[in-house]
Amino acid sequence: MHNIGYRGYDGPRLGRSHARRALVEQSVRGAFGIGRSAKSKILPMLLLAIMVFPAVIMVAVSLVTNTDELPLEYTRYAVMLQPVLGLYIALAAPQMVSLDLRYRTIPLYFSRPLERADYVASKLTALSIAIFLFTALPLLVLYVGALLAELDAGDQTVGFLQGIAGAVVFALLHAAIALLVASLTPRRGFGVAAVIAVLTVPFFAATSLQWILHDLGNDTAAGWVGLLSPGTLMDGIQGAYLGGATDFPPGADPSAGGMGLAYLLVTVGLTALCAFLLLRRYRKEGI
Repeated sequence: MHNIGYRGYDGPRLGRSHARRALVEQSVRGAFGIGRSAKSKILPMLLLAIMVFPAVIMVAVSLVTNTDELPLEYTRYAVMLQPVLGLYIALAAPQMVSLDLRYRTIPLYFSRPLERADYVASKLTALSIAIFLFTALPLLVLYVGALLAELDAGDQTVGFLQGIAGAVVFALLHAAIALLVASLTPRRGFGVAAVIAVLTVPFFAATSLQWILHDLGNDTAAGWVGLLSPGTLMDGIQGAYLGGATDFPPGADPSAGGMGLAYLLVTVGLTALCAFLLLRRYRKEGI
């Protein structure tokens, strides 16, 4: 027999924590097309440029006109550009999980030391980071531009921090929802379509119902209807806790009558429920 030199590995064993960090880093890079083909970078970078471009225009207008405030509140930026954010999330979530299912690489992840909870937590963390960066970069451009325009530094800092807080909540909520939906199919195209449908159809349905109730004179019910979609949930959160205006009908105040607490509880509960269901989804995957 020919001895081909197989021998055991006697180097350092980095363990689960290193595996989790490596998976998070690899997933975040993949969400922006880094480390993939040039074609894979085009759409994420184009969407990022579309997200940042309005902020650049607002800064330019503030510098030229010497206004006392920015044309748009920090907390309103993500809400106003939800279609762009939704498209990016729909592209990034299937990239993170659907391809692993399609090419049956899950057993490789779960073959020690990485466990299922580590995989789910890493993917949730990675998509949350990617969405947060996608949302926070335009806010940073706005903030730096506001300081260059010599707007009130105290007001701008408070507004910027409120916007960052909203970006964190937005990222966590949408990452949990999108990953759960994308994990249900190994086909990336189906995953993209499913995520878009889950994020957009309830939003338009809830918004339409709010205005119907407003026309019927029931503004209180219109406020509660905002609990029915992720987009209106975020609109209610930033209106109730982050000092911003909402797209709700006049009179539908999300901070009235304990409504703000309901928005907060539903947001936290929906995020936790999606994370729990995602963990159950991978409990037997790869066996």
